[in-house]
Amino acid sequence: MRNEELLYSGKAKDIYATETENVIRSFYKDQASMLNGAKKENIEGKGILTNKISSLIFKKLNEAGIETHFIRQISDREQLNHKVKIIPLEVVLRNKSAGSFSKRFGIAEGLELGKPIIEFYYKNDALDDPFINEEHIDFLNLLDQQQIAYIKYETRRINLLLSTWFHELDLQLIDFKLEFGFDANGNIILADEFSPDNCRLWDAEGNHLDKDVFRRNLGNLIDVYQLVFEKLEKLS
Repeated sequence: MRNEELLYSGKAKDIYATETENVIRSFYKDQASMLNGAKKENIEGKGILTNKISSLIFKKLNEAGIETHFIRQISDREQLNHKVKIIPLEVVLRNKSAGSFSKRFGIAEGLELGKPIIEFYYKNDALDDPFINEEHIDFLNLLDQQQIAYIKYETRRINLLLSTWFHELDLQLIDFKLEFGFDANGNIILADEFSPDNCRLWDAEGNHLDKDVFRRNLGNLIDVYQLVFEKLEKLS
């Protein structure tokens, strides 16, 4: 029986120490939430699907030369990751208008943006993760200009890879959120997860295949996530 220290308990995952220094075990929960936990629901099987989807995506990103925290999937709900110090920034890339972007500017969802737009949000639940710019990041001493430039470069590179893969599956990658962290050597690498929990995926007809199904009461979340996973399996 495992007797590992719980390092962090979040809305979607629990993070545990392991016997290996600088390696952690991530356990994916069934909880779905929105508005920083204002709405929560336990959806049986969700953690299994988000773990499998994120593991598949991160494995492909590793193979494509993106430095990530992912080591390997070890069970239906668990994966091993390199331990990182998370940078308190949510990095959002938008390919089309949707969600808060559409509300902020009063425009319809699904509009092409011409070129991908990167946004930053300060990762702080007590402040509701406010929108910030690069000067704010500098003021808060989160990153220097070179590090910001690197994260933007990696985010655009990840977007190109993911958009291409999803296009092959007749899916549109509308937008997504990434988190980065410093590894044991001080390098910035991709962390957290990549699943329909933190991206917007639409099919060719514009149907939602992501957590908006939960946010907007559009259907069965498990059915949608299962469909995404089955499509992604064709890439492996």
